[in-house]
Amino acid sequence: MRLPVTLLLASSLAFPVQAAVHRYGGLTLAPSGGEVATIELDGGTHPAVVLRNAGDGRVVRRIDPCATCSYSGLTFTPKGDGVAFLARDRERGVVTLMIARGDGVRPVATVEGLASTPRFSPDGKRVAMLITLGATKDVGATQAGARQVGEIGVANDEQRLAIVPVGEGTTKAMPLSPQGRYIYEYDWTPDGSALVVTSALGNGDANWWVATLDRVDATTGAVTAIAKPSTQINMPRVSPDGKTVAYIGGLMSDFGSIGGDVWTVPLAGGTPTDQTKGQPITFTSLAWTKGGLRAATLRNDQMGAVAIEPGRAPRPLFARPVGLSAGDGRIAWDAKGEMAASVVEDFTHAPAIYAGPATALRQITHDNDAAQPAVQARSVTWTNEGFTVQGWLLSPLSARPGVKAPMIVQVHGGPAAASTPRFIEKGLASAFEDAGYYRFLPNPRGSYGQGEAFTAANKRDFGGGDLRDILAGIDAVEKLAPVDDARLGLTGCSYGGFMAMWANTQTNRFKAIVAGAGLSDWVSYYGTNGINTWMIPYFGKSVYDDYKAYEDVSAVYHVKTARTPTFIYVGERDIEVPPTQSVEWWNALKSQDVPTSLVIYPDAGHCVPTQAGDVMNRQLAWFGKYLGQPQR
Repeated sequence: MRLPVTLLLASSLAFPVQAAVHRYGGLTLAPSGGEVATIELDGGTHPAVVLRNAGDGRVVRRIDPCATCSYSGLTFTPKGDGVAFLARDRERGVVTLMIARGDGVRPVATVEGLASTPRFSPDGKRVAMLITLGATKDVGATQAGARQVGEIGVANDEQRLAIVPVGEGTTKAMPLSPQGRYIYEYDWTPDGSALVVTSALGNGDANWWVATLDRVDATTGAVTAIAKPSTQINMPRVSPDGKTVAYIGGLMSDFGSIGGDVWTVPLAGGTPTDQTKGQPITFTSLAWTKGGLRAATLRNDQMGAVAIEPGRAPRPLFARPVGLSAGDGRIAWDAKGEMAASVVEDFTHAPAIYAGPATALRQITHDNDAAQPAVQARSVTWTNEGFTVQGWLLSPLSARPGVKAPMIVQVHGGPAAASTPRFIEKGLASAFEDAGYYRFLPNPRGSYGQGEAFTAANKRDFGGGDLRDILAGIDAVEKLAPVDDARLGLTGCSYGGFMAMWANTQTNRFKAIVAGAGLSDWVSYYGTNGINTWMIPYFGKSVYDDYKAYEDVSAVYHVKTARTPTFIYVGERDIEVPPTQSVEWWNALKSQDVPTSLVIYPDAGHCVPTQAGDVMNRQLAWFGKYLGQPQR
């Protein structure tokens, strides 16, 4: 049955831009701490693997062996005398594992499908990686889904573990781990006899929220259970003595949006122990070095790093109001855990590589020193109902003291996530500010940044306390900036899209709303999305066991109180939040004569990243119509 909505192709609408910002992807650090490797544009439009001296940022070598490939998965050899990476040729549907040593580059293995996360065995003689043979879609639930036609549920893409030898020839990588088990992440044991994995049976997109911690034999592929944690789990890391596994465990709503406490469990199996219980910190990545556990952290408006010793409070290494990124986590570490590297940026400073002793990182690249800020930014903190809440206020460069302007509140997805600093380039990313709007990025309860209790504070309370935190945050912002309270807009995608739909039924404070990939009916959503196991940790029961809990937070059940004009957008092939949720809300608003518009983007996945320009133009038009154009 054809949906009664308009399907639109993206418009190629241009935004004014400054000189392109130099980006550093996939950063990793050599075991000695002497070199960093990144993926960068090589003087044009094609990326290259770039090796730099970690002391001064000097380029040591550029590697670009495939003109038709993209690169990923950078990892140094255990001795640091070479680097492995994956070269993906989309047209051929082949990924090649390559190793660069000295001046040479050679292929080691090929995969007919997808591959990620290569890692050398401790002796450097083998490389493990995650492979998906004959993939029907890119890995991850946020990617555009394969069309649901034919008999449903009988076949799924399977990401499995493969191990290939580092010999002179090229091999065809084949799975080692058993069929029917999806592998998400892994780490080698120090003796190279096994790998510790997070895995789940069945559909990989759907079942990460119930993944277990397991051991895979490196020779036979046999799987042995280690633990079945009560939380979501990420980043399994084996201790240097091979006796213990650490991981990040917590309430997580999306794979890849990592946050929680640091847990440990014996490799032989047992009950996990929370080593950071009660800390007002979210731990966002993890490494187990020869010097001990090292973790990246988010605490209020600051990202940083700590050293963790079981039984003791985390020892701070550094913290700054910045964004941190690296290839495998937020920070890359040397083998001893003494040296670190990360790509550092904030709202007004473009990315740069920082490296050095973990307590004294310093900038080693300067490609972006001339990049000019496109916004003004400040951290905002307020209290509400016993919680201390943090967010970010972005202001137009053209903002004039005392001259009131409209503000757009942008709610992040998740809900287990956080809005953190990232450089705002002139153009698409600064479109709201360029148009004269203030922009508010709140991190209400349910977000990362203040520990597990804060992240879990919206269980069975979606759109309750978190919405009240957002409204209180607007009050706080209005005491700091000349925001016109009569011209407030609301936008968000995914959980932010839910909040945009739900808030329309709870308050008339917003005069225009944009809802991207939002959830309007949790009851119908439960049975139609591709990831419904994520809701159990939040609601406590399935919809079939507790209809009322799901109905109570469904906007469609409260539509008679909705009054705010709403623009809705969604991807046609979104499996996280299917477009039917947007169609329901569009029809519900029309029934109440609320101005509304819906766009479903063909072939697009979650939050429509492939059509961002068209989405932004439509948002600007919608807010301009109902909030009025800001004075500039």
